[in-house]
Amino acid sequence: MKGYFGKFLKIDLTTAETSELTIKDDDLKTYVGGSTLAARLIYDYVKPGMDPLSPDNPIIFATGPFTGSNVPMVSRAAICGISPGTGLWGEATTGGKFPMRLKGTGFDGILITGKAKKPVYVYVKDGVAEIRKASHLWGKGDIYETQEKIKAEVDDKASIACIGAGGEGLINYSNIMNDEGRAAGRCGMGALMGSKNLKALVVSGNKKTRIANPERLKQTISDARDAIQSNAYTQAYKLYGTNFYMDLSMRLGDAPAKYFTKSVFPAAKIHGPAFRNRYRMGSYACSGCPIGCGRIIKDFAPEFSKNIIKQVDGPEYETVGAFGPLCMNFDMDSIVMANHLCNAHGIDTISAGVSIAFAMHLFEKGILTEEKAGMAIKWGDGQTIIRLVEMIVRQEGIGKLLSKGVRQMAIELGADPEEAAHVKGLEFPMHDPRAYQGAALSYAVGPRGACHLKGAFYSMDAPGNEVGLALGITFTDKNNPAQKGALTAKILSFCELYNSFTLCQFSPLPAPMIAAILADITGYKFKAMDLLTFGERSLNLKRAINNKLGVTREDDHIPDIARKALSEGGTAGIEPDMDMMLKEFYTVSHWDWDTGKPKKEKLKELGLEFAASDLYG
Repeated sequence: MKGYFGKFLKIDLTTAETSELTIKDDDLKTYVGGSTLAARLIYDYVKPGMDPLSPDNPIIFATGPFTGSNVPMVSRAAICGISPGTGLWGEATTGGKFPMRLKGTGFDGILITGKAKKPVYVYVKDGVAEIRKASHLWGKGDIYETQEKIKAEVDDKASIACIGAGGEGLINYSNIMNDEGRAAGRCGMGALMGSKNLKALVVSGNKKTRIANPERLKQTISDARDAIQSNAYTQAYKLYGTNFYMDLSMRLGDAPAKYFTKSVFPAAKIHGPAFRNRYRMGSYACSGCPIGCGRIIKDFAPEFSKNIIKQVDGPEYETVGAFGPLCMNFDMDSIVMANHLCNAHGIDTISAGVSIAFAMHLFEKGILTEEKAGMAIKWGDGQTIIRLVEMIVRQEGIGKLLSKGVRQMAIELGADPEEAAHVKGLEFPMHDPRAYQGAALSYAVGPRGACHLKGAFYSMDAPGNEVGLALGITFTDKNNPAQKGALTAKILSFCELYNSFTLCQFSPLPAPMIAAILADITGYKFKAMDLLTFGERSLNLKRAINNKLGVTREDDHIPDIARKALSEGGTAGIEPDMDMMLKEFYTVSHWDWDTGKPKKEKLKELGLEFAASDLYG
């Protein structure tokens, strides 16, 4: 099948053996690639009650059929496994040069199992894999230094995905960093690498797959570039990165503040123009991207320090929101510094920010006292935020508890679990569930918990967005819960495609163009509506994995802290009608209301007979 090499590299770190895993064309046609193909490969490893940090839990780095082509905005890779943070399906995506070079090794992906006796890194170049010692890197320096040292040992043109102190310390929400400051940020994939004593995956190569219709693809690519350049958001991304959204987000009630208890705050103090005015900022683009939404701050000199940091990656919207209004902090220097510390040591900024904001919330309520915390943790204290990030990285004092995330914090501090802002163990992103009724539903039923990318309502259910129009994904009244079950089912299915093909979720390409690209690359005819079938299969496969791990309908829950109506801002008086939306979603998705499982007939219809057999016998 064109667009693929038809093989994964398989590595067992326990035995130090490497082999090739053939991927049949039928599996490529069915699961496409990226996180969906990874889910199929991981499915057979999943056992009820399994320990995510067990050597038997594989970690997969996967590309898709778009990766490595000249299609714009396709340098993405999915990193998947059972999440150490949630104990359920976990996936994170990353960009930069790493995905292109990963596929350039001559493999569609890499599956790693086992645990090395001592720290190692894996070096793959042009189809040849080596397992090298990494004890000299473990616990020594940050991720930037790690990448420099490895490049000096191997190849300056190599791309490196590595962990920092967060992954080494098995922190629940540690991430994987590549190409300096690109992050695979959610679900604790860094801890999964750390549990295997795997410090880094290093990839290098220029191998290319064959394209079925190269001439036709050239024209489609030209059309795709026109679509990107003419999109209303392209210039905003270029100027301000993702943080261009801060003003609009606050006005919509989409940006949570004061730990999900407020929605009005002085956005102008921390929005994109404010950062651009204060700092010497540059932009960063992943390979083949004409936009360049990544931010770089050069010669960062915070007022509270005499030290100058030559370059800081970011911060992006999610990070600014998490360390900013969520903590009622409007000191930009402290936000930038907290972001830098998280990047340098491999920590997810969203989960870290939510955990710190929860600590502030509990401190205000007297549940977390100064005696318990060893310090005062007050709203808006930027220096305390920086100190807490440092303590999380080192897992010392109150930082050790915060490193476990809000679900465990509530348990250990005796707080009301309805005040722990998470779904299935994954902390909420900086998109408030009250802003879009369908967003609340997508958080509740999505495959990895409270994930804004798996149900991107802030993008999909917005005026002027036509990417899913051919699939019936149209702009609606965001505050009306009626028919949000059906709309959410379509959006969740459509969003699954980005991590499968793989394609940046900021890409504005409409569904028919995505289908045409897939056809041009693979040589098989695909229609736009086929995309929903691919996505629906992916969504149900991941749901079946979560069902095997114990998920039921009771877990499809939005806690009170992020659901109860606020009295201010764009969502004043609005509470998501979860009962109505869940019932409709379950009906249109053919999920069983009593068990929370996809119905047996639905699994078989999607070609997931093995899952039907597992879940129903």
